[in-house]
Amino acid sequence: MTKAPAEMMREYVKSQNFTSTDEIMAAMKDMFKDVLQQVMECELAEELGYEKSERTSNDDCSKKSKNYRNGYSKKTVKTQLGEMEINVPRDRNGEYEPKIISKYNRNADGMEEKILSLYACGMSQRDIAEQIKNLYDVEISPELVSKISEKIMP
Repeated sequence: MTKAPAEMMREYVKSQNFTSTDEIMAAMKDMFKDVLQQVMECELAEELGYEKSERTSNDDCSKKSKNYRNGYSKKTVKTQLGEMEINVPRDRNGEYEPKIISKYNRNADGMEEKILSLYACGMSQRDIAEQIKNLYDVEISPELVSKISEKIMP
């Protein structure tokens, strides 16, 4: 994981035609919302054992209990960037509980700062998993960190 190239940032700034710091903050808020959404999608995919559009074979279904994605529920989260509404993915059996923002937690103050800084520092997957554990008392596997980074980096 490397920092975003300066050229890419310049192109983004040019394409947005920012005229105020409020517009920049709104763009940052949207980016964080997208990152948070991708993290929860990765968590659910890891729990279910397959990606969003992937189908399982009959052999896989007989070995595992059948549990599928079942839409989203809306949740308002308070962050340093302001309140934002996120869509929390659900599973049919109701077994999925988000780790990044726990089920009944509605406050993510400072979390976006930590996540963005971990990616920007180029830390290893194991280091990021350890930092998340230390900061938020949430255990995630290095594999989940890898899946999250793969979805976020593009």
